[in-house]
Amino acid sequence: MLDQVDQLPEKYCYPYPRPAVTVDAVIFCHVVEGVKVLLIRRRNPPFAGSWAFPGGFVDEDETLEQAVSRETFEEAGVEKLNFRQFKAYSDPQRDPRHRTITIVFVAFSENELQLKSGDDAAEAEWFNLNKLPEMAFDHGVILKEIINELKF
Repeated sequence: MLDQVDQLPEKYCYPYPRPAVTVDAVIFCHVVEGVKVLLIRRRNPPFAGSWAFPGGFVDEDETLEQAVSRETFEEAGVEKLNFRQFKAYSDPQRDPRHRTITIVFVAFSENELQLKSGDDAAEAEWFNLNKLPEMAFDHGVILKEIINELKF
């Protein structure tokens, strides 16, 4: 078995498909009008123009916690949040590009933080939970599960 691995052309190449790993940040804030969630409008396919959670691929040299903080800052200009891991989502069909497993993190802000979209986010905006847009990937399902769990 070891001989087979040693013969592979790349250091981290395996003879079978590997899933990608992403993180998604679900950030809530309480305001007079109720509870809001932070969403970004996707700049690129898949789901270009659709709303989603800030998030993205985990780099080789970072932890999940580092990745969710980095992605949130890159896409929404938000930093220094206390993220808690919520759940992993692994439906093989959740991402039309390829097999992707995402780990969802939740954070709360005391107010509507100032947002600054960047990277592959065309916009970043706070949405009232009662007035949500249609969401990319399985993010609508994920948000419903979090709302049910937190009993908003």
